[in-house]
Amino acid sequence: MSATHEVFNQVEPLVDVNLFVGNRAMQDALKFNAPALDTAPLHALGGLVGSAEMQTHARLANVFTPQLKTHSRFGHRIDQVEFHPSYHALMGAAVGAGLHGTAWAPDQQDTGYAHLQRAAGFMLFTELEPSILCPISMSYAVAPALKGNPAIHQDWSPGLTSRIYDPALKRWSDKPGLTMGMGMTEKQGGSDVRANTTQAVPDGSDAWGQRFQVTGHKWFFSAPMCDAFLILAQTASGLSCLFLPRVLPDGSVNAIQIQRLKDKLGNKANASSEVEFHSATAWLVGEEGRGVPQILAMGTMTRLDCALGTSGLMRQALSIALNHTTQRKAFGKFLIDQPLMKNVLADLALESEAATALALRLARCFDRPNDPHEQVMARLLTPVAKFWICKRGSHFAQEAMECLGGNGYVEEGGEGVMARIYREMPLNSIWEGAGNIMAIDLLRALRKADAAAALAHELAPAKGMHPALDRLAAQLPIRVEDMATEMEARRLAQDVALAVQAALLAQTAPGAVFSAFCDSRIDGRWGHSFGSLSAGTDVDAILQRAMPA
Repeated sequence: MSATHEVFNQVEPLVDVNLFVGNRAMQDALKFNAPALDTAPLHALGGLVGSAEMQTHARLANVFTPQLKTHSRFGHRIDQVEFHPSYHALMGAAVGAGLHGTAWAPDQQDTGYAHLQRAAGFMLFTELEPSILCPISMSYAVAPALKGNPAIHQDWSPGLTSRIYDPALKRWSDKPGLTMGMGMTEKQGGSDVRANTTQAVPDGSDAWGQRFQVTGHKWFFSAPMCDAFLILAQTASGLSCLFLPRVLPDGSVNAIQIQRLKDKLGNKANASSEVEFHSATAWLVGEEGRGVPQILAMGTMTRLDCALGTSGLMRQALSIALNHTTQRKAFGKFLIDQPLMKNVLADLALESEAATALALRLARCFDRPNDPHEQVMARLLTPVAKFWICKRGSHFAQEAMECLGGNGYVEEGGEGVMARIYREMPLNSIWEGAGNIMAIDLLRALRKADAAAALAHELAPAKGMHPALDRLAAQLPIRVEDMATEMEARRLAQDVALAVQAALLAQTAPGAVFSAFCDSRIDGRWGHSFGSLSAGTDVDAILQRAMPA
C-alpha cells in the first residue's frame, strides 16, 4: 500500500544554534553598556541554551508539571513538591551559569559588570525556559536584602552565590548551594501588602538575632521548595520582614503547610502555591516595622528581571518566526519574501531590539551604585521598563504566533514552543506589580530630585538625529516636572520608554533600525498593529540584522 501523501514544505526546528552569537542586538547593547565585558561565558551559555538537549528538558519540564505531596504514604505531613528530572537539569544549568545570587559574590562585583553579564545570561536562558527562573530571580533579589541581618547574611551568602544546585531538603549548613523565595501577598490584599494579616510574635533570640513565631497564610508563595523565604508579617511595631527557612538550624522541618499548587495559565514548570504558617519560626531582617521598604528594595531587582525576561521571550518568539518564514512557502514564495510578512517581521524586530536595549541599559544601573546619575535612572527606568516592555509582550507573542499560522498554535514539536511563549507572556506584566502599580511608582520616582535633569541627560546623545525624537525629548522634562495626577501616568511611562529606547538605538543600532523605530513609534507613521511600517522602511536591512543564525 502506498503512502497517501508526502510530507514537504514543513519547517526544521531552530535547535543546536548559539543564541548569543545570533543576537546582534544584545551584542551591540553590551558593547555600549559594558565595553570591556568578557563575553566568553555568554558565548558558552548561548550554545548550551540553544542545544536540542536543553530544549528537550524545557519541553519535559512543562509537560510533566510539579506535583504536590502533602503527606507520606504512612500519613505523615511532608509538604513537598516533586519535579520531573528535567526541571532539576534546568535549575542546575541556571545556577551553574550564575544567574541567581552569584552576581553579588565579591569576585563578581570586582569585575564592574556583574549585573550586566548576569542580565544578558538571564535573557538568553529565558529563550530556553522562563518558568524555572522564578526561584532564580528571587534568589538574586533576596541575597543583598539579607544584609539587614548580618548573622544570616554571613551564614547564607556562600550558598546563595554558589554555582552548585542542590534540591535536597536539608539544613543550610549541609548544602553546597542554596535558593530563596519570597512570600508577600495574601488573599485579602494582593499588591496592597499593608493589608496583610499574618502575625509574628516574639520568641526570644539566638545567633541569628530576634526570633518570632509566625501564624498566617500567603496567597502566592512561588517556588515553595526553596531553602528559605523572606516574608512579611505584622509584629508589634508594624509590618516587618522576616527570614523563614524551610529546615530549621536543629534539622527539623519548619511549620510551613502547602495547601495547594496554583493552576496557572503559563509558567507551568514552576510550582506556585498557597501556604499556611502554623507557629513557624522566623528571624527579623532589617528594622522591625520597616518591612515594606525592605521588600521594595527586592522588588526593584525582580522588576528588572521582568523586563529582561519579556525581552528574552520577545527575542525567542522573533527567532522562531524568522526560522519558520525562511523555510515555509506559500503562493509560490517563501513567507519571508512576501511584502506584508516582511513588514510584520521587521516591525517585531524593531520591538525586540528596543526592548533589549532598554532592559540592558537598566541592568547597567545596578553595576554603578555610587554613580548619582545611574541611581536616578534606576529609579526612573525600573517602573518604565517593567511597564512598557512587559505590556508589549502579549501583543508581540500573538503576532509572532500568527506568522506560524496553525503550526504556532499547537503545543507539540519545535514550533509548539510559541504556544508556551504566548501563555508565559502575561506573567511578567502581572508579577511584582501590574501596570498601574508601575505607573504610580514612576510618579513616586519623579518626585525625587533631579529626575527631569537626569532624563534630559540620558536623551542628549540622540539630539538632532530625528525631528520627532527631538520634539518628544523637549517635552518630556516639562511633563515630568508638571506631572501631578495618576490619570496620565501610563501615557508618561509609555513616552519615557519610547524616548529612552530611541536614544539607545541611536547609539547602538544601524540607521535603518533607529529611523524606522522613530518614524513608527514616535512620529506616528504606524498603525495600531504590528506590520504597519511605512513603505519607505528598509525592512531588508532590519531583517538581516535580526536573523538568529
